[in-house]
Amino acid sequence: MNSINATSRAPLVTAAAPAPTTARRIGGFAPGWIGTLAVLALLAIGLTFVAKGFQLFQATMVLSYAIALLGLNILTGYNGQISLGHGAFYAIGAYTTAILMEHGGMPYWATVPAAAVVCLVVGYAFGRPALKLEGLYLALATFALGVAMPQLLKYKHLEAWTGGVQGIVLMKPDAPFGLPLTPDQWLYLFALFVTVVMFVIAHNLLQSGTGRAIRAIRDHAMAAEAMGVDNSHYKSMTFGVSAAYTGVGGALSAIAVQFVAPDSFTLFLSISLLVGIVIGGVGTLWGAIFGAIFIMFVPSLAEKVSKAAPWAIYGVVLIAIMFAMPGGVVGLLRKIQARFKAHG
Repeated sequence: MNSINATSRAPLVTAAAPAPTTARRIGGFAPGWIGTLAVLALLAIGLTFVAKGFQLFQATMVLSYAIALLGLNILTGYNGQISLGHGAFYAIGAYTTAILMEHGGMPYWATVPAAAVVCLVVGYAFGRPALKLEGLYLALATFALGVAMPQLLKYKHLEAWTGGVQGIVLMKPDAPFGLPLTPDQWLYLFALFVTVVMFVIAHNLLQSGTGRAIRAIRDHAMAAEAMGVDNSHYKSMTFGVSAAYTGVGGALSAIAVQFVAPDSFTLFLSISLLVGIVIGGVGTLWGAIFGAIFIMFVPSLAEKVSKAAPWAIYGVVLIAIMFAMPGGVVGLLRKIQARFKAHG
């Protein structure tokens, strides 16, 4: 009971009551953050006209990974459920988009919410029976899902839809309404818009009574249930929401890469997503951005340093970061900010 703080208790009993604030919030954000977010948004939009070709593709992939990491962080960082198989939901989201575009003739933008819905249903269906598992046992169950997914995508009776080992090739969308933008520029802006929407939804969810219930389960499941929280419902719902976020990231990656194949979604992808939330900061929203940058660039940089042993370099970098920043990048930034306030 003591592990649930005082700010979490009242909303659990009266979830509809608004959280107390000292200043009026705008769109769920404190006024002090609005200016910072506006500057970041302008910088992100400005990148469209500075970066070229492959650089814009890399930026789009960072955004897709960030959404997936945000989903995994909601599950692991905020709810305390460990998943080693979220690469499977990334694959489901990517294949949902690819199949709907290739076989259903659906426009690319409509496949993104469709991928979210499909992954939400699959995630909830997987999370419900997994309620009986906790800790390492849940991790092993999700690990099995991550291992099995590439083989399922190669299954001969699904080849007509998935393309089997050859996968599915997609066309990159052009800018609509005759906008003077290249396909790479437009796709980056589209991914940026989706990312902003997903982050705002996640922020508002976690600041609501539902978010406080999710965190209470992480802190002390028995105490949360004693205070009226339906642990089964919230844990299943969190798994579904987390899967939906990861599926949206997979959908954006499929559109950006213009290709999906089973071997693109191996177990290493699931491990990379878990590494990403640790690097960025477990239980933080902004950590997803830093974790996505790590996933996107560090492996290629390690290969440039040593073509003979790139993963050895990757491991050394990972260990060094863990020693230097045990709380992730966001944890380090918070420490720096606290020191400035202390000396200010």
